[in-house]
Amino acid sequence: MDTFDHLLNWKLKRGSHPFPGPDGGTCINEAALVAAGFDYRPIRDVWQMPECFSRPICELAMALNDVANDQERQHLLPYVTRLACADTPEVERARAAYINCHALNCYVGVHSFGVFITSFEGGLKVLDRALAMGRQADPLLPQEVQGRMEQVKAKAPAPPEPSRQPFFSKVKSWLTIKETEPLA
Repeated sequence: MDTFDHLLNWKLKRGSHPFPGPDGGTCINEAALVAAGFDYRPIRDVWQMPECFSRPICELAMALNDVANDQERQHLLPYVTRLACADTPEVERARAAYINCHALNCYVGVHSFGVFITSFEGGLKVLDRALAMGRQADPLLPQEVQGRMEQVKAKAPAPPEPSRQPFFSKVKSWLTIKETEPLA
């Protein structure tokens, strides 16, 4: 886990995101995109991932990310650097078959491609076993990944400043009818 200390400052969240916040604030696939050195972009479907990413692996990771609670989701952080492991079509089909056979029996919740029925830990075991099949992701230097993640977080838009106008004054200004000249 020591090699993932730099990711502990990145927060995984449910769903796709227009841009990460200062704490990270992305799904696992968006974080994996940045960690692998690609420009950040929202990922709503695994087919939006670059070809070096395993589609079945990314789909399972996305499903686990989206159905996990906030605490469970952070257990996916060590997998961020492992998703860029696409292999031959045969290996990808074997991964998909394994996941389809086992994932439907591993998680409580609903995702776009199925109903899961047991535990988050079971889903992580399926993810581990599917990742063990075929090519492994190229090892990334922790400093390199940390630098990439920090660059994206630094570009996060600043939170909007709280308004100095009292709330009731704002509402009154919205409701005030402005007189206009009659149309001729």
